[in-house]
Amino acid sequence: MTKQQANWSPYDNNGGSCVAIAGADYCVIAADTRMSTGYNILTREYSKICKLADKCVMASSGFQADVKALQKQLAARHLIYQHQHNKQMNCPAMAQLLSNTLYYKRFFPYYSFNVLGGLDNEGKGCVFTYDAVGSYEKVGYSSQGSGSTLIMPFLDNQLKSPSPLLLPVQDAVTPLVEAEAVNLVKTVFASASERDIYTGDKLEIVVVTADGIRREYMELRKD
Repeated sequence: MTKQQANWSPYDNNGGSCVAIAGADYCVIAADTRMSTGYNILTREYSKICKLADKCVMASSGFQADVKALQKQLAARHLIYQHQHNKQMNCPAMAQLLSNTLYYKRFFPYYSFNVLGGLDNEGKGCVFTYDAVGSYEKVGYSSQGSGSTLIMPFLDNQLKSPSPLLLPVQDAVTPLVEAEAVNLVKTVFASASERDIYTGDKLEIVVVTADGIRREYMELRKD
């Protein structure tokens, strides 16, 4: 008989899904509030969305202890930036900071999968999507987390952005108005929660516009 032993891992995956969609003058960032480990639900009321600046929001899935450590690191670096420059970081600058912070830990990574959304200097929506070691890309929409394999094909079908190889370079922002983007996000989460056991309970939607940040909630299935 083969010898069995318990293997300890410094990581866990707490599941959940995140989505971000950029528009002409807005950005919608959404995530569910379920936090799981294995087949156990740890809490049904955990927010995966973190406000990094007035016009910049991050949604994260993966190992939520690492996500919390990452959020604290970004908050500290942002505070230093504000003291040095007497202003808040814009969204593209925060995107680069997040990439650098993740890459710095590449040999023992933060096990977090992030989407960053907000408004750029011109007031246009922007979305940045990441892997765990800081490789990132500016896109019109993105999804991360346990339900991303279900959500991303649906978003591709509805919003397929132009190829980055086309010249001249096409704008990545989606053609939807804000209300249509919010309704699309509600639809994809209602769909994903039917098939992914780690996505559910409640949907938190954050809308970033020039006027500020607005939050909406929608109930999802709880089983």
